[in-house]
Amino acid sequence: MSDAADPVRKKPTQAEVDLICAKHDRLWQARPGGARAVFAWMDLSGLTLRGRNLADADFAAARLHGCDLSGAKLDNANFFGADMQDINLTEASLRRADLRGACLRGADLSGADLFEADLREGTIAAADGKLGFRVIEAQKRGDTQAQGASLVGANLQRSRMTGMVAIAADFTDAIMKDCKLVRANLKQANFTGADLAGADLSGADLSGADLTDAILVGVKATMWRTDGANMEGALTDNRSAGESVSRMPAAEMLRDHAQWCETGGAEGQPSVFDGVDLRPLESIRGLNLTALSAKGAVFYGLDMEGVQLQGAQLEGADLRSANLRRADLRGARLGRAKLNGSDLREAQLGPLMLGADRLLPADLSGAILRGADLSGADLRRAVLKGADLSRAVMHGAQVKQADFTGAQTGGARGLDPADLKAAAA
Repeated sequence: MSDAADPVRKKPTQAEVDLICAKHDRLWQARPGGARAVFAWMDLSGLTLRGRNLADADFAAARLHGCDLSGAKLDNANFFGADMQDINLTEASLRRADLRGACLRGADLSGADLFEADLREGTIAAADGKLGFRVIEAQKRGDTQAQGASLVGANLQRSRMTGMVAIAADFTDAIMKDCKLVRANLKQANFTGADLAGADLSGADLSGADLTDAILVGVKATMWRTDGANMEGALTDNRSAGESVSRMPAAEMLRDHAQWCETGGAEGQPSVFDGVDLRPLESIRGLNLTALSAKGAVFYGLDMEGVQLQGAQLEGADLRSANLRRADLRGARLGRAKLNGSDLREAQLGPLMLGADRLLPADLSGAILRGADLSGADLRRAVLKGADLSRAVMHGAQVKQADFTGAQTGGARGLDPADLKAAAA
């Protein structure tokens, strides 16, 4: 297609955009006067669509430089070939959105939900000095560009990112399970703490990337490049440090420990799993493991719902992505434990009563709880000194008399300054 045939970009005012959004809302609410929001080929640079419901909206080849779409609902929206440089998409929902061929250089997608989003190469967008992006021949390809973009804590599970260029992008703590990253250019990208379990990284270039503490379980790594990459602390299928529980009489040991707990020490014996990789167990749901010693053990992804771990010694343990819903962790020692992305909804993390006048608080000093779900959890009197609660979900959590000294709470949802003041009271 020639340049002369390219459409002239329309630049609507904020008021015009607001009207389009209002009509889109009416469509979704099945009210009269509704119409789908179509922003294709428009220039929306610098405008705000913050918090808007624009699911299924059309932004194909639109120019969105510096546009504020934070917290917006954009599920199934079409951003094919859109110029989205420096856009604000923090905490936005882009589930199954079409972002093929989009330019996301410098974009902020921190905490965004991109579940099953399509970020593969596209066909229609190319840079043009006058028109920004213009249609080009269909046979040409344009990689999705995300150089320097921030995807900290973003949910990219099962997203398609084949051929994506994301040099020096920040994927810290991102959820990237089963993500397709075939032939992606990820040079110098930051994947610290990212969960890449089951991701396809075949032919991907991770030269100079930071994969510190990343989860690389079950990844496809055929022909990938990792020259100069930092993989310190990365969790892989073949963990070198520590013994695998598969080489231990685990079932017998757990049974003996439960018996020891239930008989007050008269029968059975306590078990010690310090430094043991417990992933092969898959589930310890509902077991009585009171006072268990599992310092530095790996519990990644384990089903631990309702498990009894009162007074357990879990210092430095890896409990990332573990299901700890309704688990009893009263008085547990969890200093420096990794609990990123774990499900701790309704978990008991209050004090353990050892006597009429003696309480043992749960100790989470220095624990990493980034992105963990603590909704409805009991954290009364818990010691959270220096803990990292960034982007944690804490709706309905009980925090009275909890110690948050030096804790990082930036981006935590459901925790406001009033809660912190109440905790200190």
